[in-house]
Parts: sequence; structure tokens; C-alpha cells
Amino acid sequence: MTVPTIDDNTTANGPDKKSTKDSCCSAFKMFVMSLSFAYFSKALAGTYMKSSITQIERRFDLPSSTVGLIDVSFEMGNLLFLVLVSHFGANMHRPRLIGSGCFLMAVGSAVTGLPHFFMGRYVCFTTAVDPLDIIMQSNYSDIYSEPLQKTYTGLDCVKEHGSNMWVYVFLGNALRGIGETPVTPLGISYIDDFAKAESSAFYIACLQTIALLGPMFGYLLGSMCAKLYVDIGFVNVDGLAITPKDARWVGAWWLGFFVSATVTLLAGIPFWFLPRSLPKQEAVHKDNPGFLPSLKRLLGTPAYFLLLCGSVLKFNSLTGLFTFKAKYMEQQFGQSASRANFLLGVLNLPVISVGIFLGGLLMKRYRLSVVSGAKFSFLTSFSAYLLLLLQFGTKCDNPRLAGLTVSYNGYEKRTTEVNVLKRTLFSQCNLGCVCSAAEWEPVCSDNGITYLSPCLAGCTSSTGYGKNTVFHNCSCVLTPSPVEGRTSVSLGQCPRGPQCSRTFTSYMAVSVLSSFINSLGVTPAYMVIIRCINPELKALALGIQTLVIRTLGGIPAPVYFGALIDSTCLKWGMKKCGGRGACRLYDSDMYRCAVLMKTNVLVERLRSTIKRR
Repeated sequence: MTVPTIDDNTTANGPDKKSTKDSCCSAFKMFVMSLSFAYFSKALAGTYMKSSITQIERRFDLPSSTVGLIDVSFEMGNLLFLVLVSHFGANMHRPRLIGSGCFLMAVGSAVTGLPHFFMGRYVCFTTAVDPLDIIMQSNYSDIYSEPLQKTYTGLDCVKEHGSNMWVYVFLGNALRGIGETPVTPLGISYIDDFAKAESSAFYIACLQTIALLGPMFGYLLGSMCAKLYVDIGFVNVDGLAITPKDARWVGAWWLGFFVSATVTLLAGIPFWFLPRSLPKQEAVHKDNPGFLPSLKRLLGTPAYFLLLCGSVLKFNSLTGLFTFKAKYMEQQFGQSASRANFLLGVLNLPVISVGIFLGGLLMKRYRLSVVSGAKFSFLTSFSAYLLLLLQFGTKCDNPRLAGLTVSYNGYEKRTTEVNVLKRTLFSQCNLGCVCSAAEWEPVCSDNGITYLSPCLAGCTSSTGYGKNTVFHNCSCVLTPSPVEGRTSVSLGQCPRGPQCSRTFTSYMAVSVLSSFINSLGVTPAYMVIIRCINPELKALALGIQTLVIRTLGGIPAPVYFGALIDSTCLKWGMKKCGGRGACRLYDSDMYRCAVLMKTNVLVERLRSTIKRR
């Protein structure tokens, strides 16, 4: 007689419950790891986009407001399907929806970098490498009037490549936004459905902490690409007359987009092999009452509505500041784009990761309630913004540029005087030269004054080649005595003084501390939103929050911050066929006040709103 045997994974009554539980646990852990990688990849792509703002601005010769519009195309694309995906996606195969989103993000990143291959070589004309005959002008143009309408012939203008290619960057970034739609609302709700109630905060904190490695590597990737010349491999870099600190330098902005596209594509693969649901979800699943009734119930929750209003103001200020933070460091403290991105990646982002992790750990350790979590989140955010007030005192003086910030005799000009339209770049020392007010080829003299071009410095001869070019016999250069060689200038702006370096150190210390304090409240804020609403509305709540803060905060902020920055420009570049291009020099004091005052005004409104509530 044969004795029946029982398989290792079954019992007489059916499958082994322990084996099933282990299988579900493994699938859940795989989902958390896959979602962490997806968060990493999307953060990498998004941060690299922001780190390349300056390079895109210079390559396509755009003002900051237009570059801000390109940046918010991600938000526009994301908003097209966010609410629908958040609501209906909760009842579909969530892992596969996330996998599809990763594929779209990869395609969008690749499309963003494609214009580089259709624009031709980046040309930066300088007298050091390509002397040009400059047309004599009977009336010198004022530096604040519209640039010369045409410096080259009409045929040259027809041959100009890529004048509107920035539209493809806009569309690629929007496509990446569409792909990102299902990742956050469906991913967070999936985790909260299957994790224990007391462990959700910890899992989400771990997720966001790992995800913050994406921005860190994004800034480091941006730093590396900013060092490489845009046409690397096709141009002899040693023969260039500009350096990465020059306002005309364009790094290999396109390269990082293809790197991020590859990473995002790989991140989406595991989601296609994960289950649609786990047993716990089936046990607690409830029928969805419908979109409009769900939306009414959601917005009728006072705690959720209050947090939503606060998030809009907070996100509004953070987005504008974060988008142009590297540019701010370049203009205020004379840092190169590469160094600014590097410092953000190795200083600010790691402390934010630690802060988010500690915030989740504190919430789990002390079992903070919804009210306590909301208070903690607000306290950390408000304290961090108060530190921004200290940044008003961390500043460097305007660069000493003859005819702009100082007169040709070296005396300081007031900012209000600089804005007078009748001020020109010309002086008695260069009236005999054939110069254009639209030129931008800064040269530095031994007396620490920068001149906008060798011609405006009154130079008559030169020696050397490329970066080593030196211009001699410059009639505008002031010297204590007419000693030979003292009236020479070299290419590039004069470096900032040692006092500016010390000020920059203080600025970075305040910035790092503010970032850490602000990040402590991120995870509690997430958990408050999840806990203050009905469980079946979690995905919709996160989707609506993302929709509102991106519509009212993410989209307008980079545009009007960019417009504010444009209003502080002292010297605009000129496009090849006429018209205003990218800004070459900003007024440091006005730039700082415009950005920081706008940020603190939004914070004060946030404080007043919560106080009234």
C-alpha cells in the first residue's frame, strides 16, 4: 500500500501558509527595491535637467524666463494624466503601469538630448581665434537699448542652425513628465496597502532616502558634463579661447540625458514581473465609489485641504529657488557651473537624505499622530526658511566691469546709475577704436578691472593663441606709471577676491543647515496626508496633491523666478541675426534681493495661512 506524501510546500489542507506568506513578503520587498530604483532614476533625470539650465540657456541663446518655461514642461506633461492615473490606476495593474511610465521617461530623456545632433557645431567667435572685421557704427549703441539688429549678412542668418530646436527639449521634457505620472501615487499607495501601519513611514522614508541618491548623482553628472565642451570629440579643446568660467562656455549638456535615459529604461524592467496584488490587498479591498464622489470626500477633509494649501506655497518657493540655485552660485560668487553642481551634489543632497531618513525614524520611534506629524512638519519647514534670511548677508560685490559697474577711471558706480539708459560702454580712451557695444569678450587687466572686449579696452595688438592670448597697448587700462607691459590685458573676467571665497563658504554652510532642517519634515508630511483620509482615497489624495502643487507651484515658479532674474541683467548677449540672447552679466545685489525676497514672501504667506486656520 502506497503511503501518500505531502509536498514540502503543501499540507493536507492545501498550500503551506508560511510559504505563501514568504512569497508575498519577497514580492513586496522586490517592489520596494524596484520602486526605489525608479525613484532614483526619475530624480537623476529631473535633477540633471535643472543642473543643465545654464548650459541650455547659453546653447540656445535664451533668457532665463524661457528656460524656466522649458523646465516646467515636465510639470505640464505630468498634469495631463495625473488625476486619471491616480484614480483609475489604483484598480489596475499598478506595477506594470509604473513600468510603462519608466519607459516613457526614458524616451523623453532621449528626445531632450537629440537636438544636439541636428544643430551643427557651437560657434563662439572671439578675436583670439577668429578675428572679424567689425562694421563701423556712426552712433554707438547704448548698452541697454536693443542689440544691433544684424551683424552678419542675411545669407548667414538663413544658414544658422537650431534657432528653434529648443522646442524639442520642451517636448522631450514634457514626455518625461507624462511617464512620471504613475510612479509616485501608485507606488506609495501600493506600499501603504501591504506594509504594517506602523512600518509605512519607515518604508517611505527609506524609499525617499534612496531616491535622493538620484539628485546627488544628477548634480555630479551635471558637474562632469559641464566640464566637457559641448562638441567634445569634434573640436580641439586646447585651441579654445574660453574656459568653463566664461559666460559663453557651453558644456556637453546633451550627454547626461542619454545616460539618464538608459538608467530609467533599466529601472522599469522589474515592474513587469511583479504581481498585481497581494493577499492583504484582497482582504481589505473596497469598491471605488467613483471619481467625483471620491474627489468631493477628499476635498471635504479639512486637514487634507489645509496641508494642500501649505504645500502649494512651500513648493512654489522651493521650486523657483532650486531651479536656479546653481545659476545663483555662479552669478553671486563667481563659481563655474561644474563646481556649483558638484557642491550641490556632495553637500546639500546627502544631508537631505539623512534628514528624510531621520524624519521617518522619529515618526516611527515616537508614534507621532496626524496632528503631531503636521506640527512637526510645519515647524521644520518654517525654521529652515528663517535661515534663508541669513543669506541676505552672504554676498559678493559686483564684478568690476568698466562702463557697467565701474567707470573707466576705476570709480564705483551706483546700481541706480548703471540702469540709466544713456550710460554707454564708451569713453574717451576708446573713441578712436571701431568697437561694437554688443561685443562680449571680457579681458582682465592688472588693476583688477574687467573690460567687455579688447577693443573697448583700447588695445591695438596681441600675442599668443587661444586661452594664452594677451592684448597689448590698451589705452583704457589705468596704470600708476607708463611702464611697458602694464597696459596689457588677458582673456577672461578678473577673479573675485578672497573675501568673496569666505562669503561663499558661509553661504554653503547656511544652505546645508537649512536643507537638513527642512528635510526632517518631509516624511511626516507624507504620512499625515495618507493617515488623515480614508484608505481607499490614498492614491487619489497623492495624485491631487501632486496636481495642485505642480499647477499652482511647480509651473509658474520657474517662469516668474526666471523673469525676475532677467530683470537684473546688466549686459545681454546678441543673437547672430539680431535680437536679445542670453544674459552675460547680472547685477549681484538686485539678483540676490529679487530671488531671496520672493522666497521669504511666500514663506510668510504660508505662516499666516496656518495661523489663521
